[in-house]
Amino acid sequence: MDGSAELEAAERVVMRWDSTSTSAAADEPMLFDGATGDRGEAERFLRAVDDLRRLAPLSPAAVGSPRRLSSGSSAGGATSAVQVAMARLEDEFRHVLSSRALDLEIEALADLGSLSISSDRSNSALSADLRAVDEDDSVSSSVGRRSSYRSLLSIREIDLLPDDAVADLRAIASRMAAAGYGRECAQVYASVRKPAVDASLRRLGVERLSIGDVQRLNWKDLEAKIRRWIRAARAAVRGVFASERRLCFLIFHDLPISNITVTSIAAPAPATHDTPFAEAVKGAALQLFGFAEAISIGRRSPEKLFKIIDLHDVLSDLLPDVSDIFAASKAAESIYVQAAEIRSRLADAVRGILSEFENAVLRDPHKTPVPGGTIHPLTRYVMNYSSLISDYKVTLSELIVSRPSASARLAAEGNELAPSLAELELPEPENQSPLAAHIIWIIAVLEHNLEGKASLYKDTALSHLFLMNNVYYIVHKVKDSPDLWSMIGDDYLKRLTGKFTMAAMVYQRRSWLKILNCLRDEGLHVSGGFSSGISKSALRERFRSFNAAFEEAHRVQSGWCVPDTQLKEELRISISEKLLPAYRSFLGRFRHHIENGKHPEMYIKYSAEDLEIAVNDFFEGTPPPSPHSRRRSHG
Repeated sequence: MDGSAELEAAERVVMRWDSTSTSAAADEPMLFDGATGDRGEAERFLRAVDDLRRLAPLSPAAVGSPRRLSSGSSAGGATSAVQVAMARLEDEFRHVLSSRALDLEIEALADLGSLSISSDRSNSALSADLRAVDEDDSVSSSVGRRSSYRSLLSIREIDLLPDDAVADLRAIASRMAAAGYGRECAQVYASVRKPAVDASLRRLGVERLSIGDVQRLNWKDLEAKIRRWIRAARAAVRGVFASERRLCFLIFHDLPISNITVTSIAAPAPATHDTPFAEAVKGAALQLFGFAEAISIGRRSPEKLFKIIDLHDVLSDLLPDVSDIFAASKAAESIYVQAAEIRSRLADAVRGILSEFENAVLRDPHKTPVPGGTIHPLTRYVMNYSSLISDYKVTLSELIVSRPSASARLAAEGNELAPSLAELELPEPENQSPLAAHIIWIIAVLEHNLEGKASLYKDTALSHLFLMNNVYYIVHKVKDSPDLWSMIGDDYLKRLTGKFTMAAMVYQRRSWLKILNCLRDEGLHVSGGFSSGISKSALRERFRSFNAAFEEAHRVQSGWCVPDTQLKEELRISISEKLLPAYRSFLGRFRHHIENGKHPEMYIKYSAEDLEIAVNDFFEGTPPPSPHSRRRSHG
């Protein structure tokens, strides 16, 4: 058969499938229908297209949308046949891409949330991923070149279409691109896959929220959305986007589609085989990362720190995957750039929040003293916060690279609540990290703030009990966290322990010195004249003074609070060890002077055992019954 006969035969095959004709039925069969299509006819159609391209190559002027063909066209028969062929292939491409898509198992993708990043690259280029396609369409020759397909081990690619459907799409795309209709083919691909990608992200729980929407959410709702976003982001990047890129690669790789252009505000950019992929996923990717961007530029407050670190860590974890999927593509590299910039802004937010937290602790106002000298809510908050900081020390050690600034100390110097803080010398061992310096600074600021709060108590003994409680809590929070202890260091911990010991000692001196002085002999002895010995009136007054002082201490200090059970018991034992021997000795020396007189029970109201029982009421934070009402017999 000569060339003209071959050309006519090819035209006849093509024209039988003219979907541009006004008489074409809406329900006409599709050549590449997986269920009802005629495989032999489809292959004949492709061969006819190849013959048309070989025997009657199109001039550049003839290339355009196959839908531009009109009955009044002056194009020649071969040109018209090619346009009919391209229109049919465009319809077939759309049909296969839409009708053969597999249902994406979102539940399986959600498991990607538990995967950790692998730093090892898998450089295998397709191998089993490359499906059986016509020999002319093979892309195996590209293996090993810079443009070859590769993915990280953390990526889980899922088949979005069956192998035979991918082979059909590749066969159609290669004919359209070779005939100069790559742009139309890519547009169809993007128009079909973009809604599919958007639907996958919706099923993963990614919401369409503007920056304003995110920033208006209350923190509890936002925290829940961050947790869902973290899981969805891993699945979207490592599953949805990676699978889309692979599908696009299998269909368009190495095809001559340079006529495709992507319009942008700046300037048109020449397209590559990644352009259809970029057009399909770019909107979804920008929406996905837009959530993290909104948080990175939102209002900074201490409670957001750890969720922002989580976001930063997830982005750091995903960036190698994002780079692998997007950065190699000129059309999609802006997505990688955006993700990297968001991570940088999240890092800035972490540093800013830590600084603001330090200032908030410094400036926490001294208003009303906490009842009973118990642990102040600020102490619990700051130490729990510091423990969490130590839990995140791996990330924070990378992000916090400078020590507390001079401006922080100047701020302290200008704060009337802590005027001496600016001159405070903090330990700075040679191997101390900037993060450790910040934690020590936070605790130092807390200490000074607590001293201001202690001054609110009118009773100096209670103010020192307050300091004792709070510093003891700080010491034990440090000891309970090995990471926090290692950053604080033994020297600063010893300083804190010394401060606690001093507060406990001052409390006891201020509370019990007056009571114990009632049990001294001074002032009880009389001499001169016809008699010498004990002044019974002075002794009776001394017992009255002791009883009144102890009852007042019992009434007041039972309402004081020592929340730590061990510390409370140790404090009671320490009081008893001072009080009971002194009382027993005093009672032993002088009780017979009282008992030989009138109404001894008015003066000797308590036995040593009564006092011991009463001491056990101390620091419970609730008013107890009077010790006199439940005293044991001392007769």
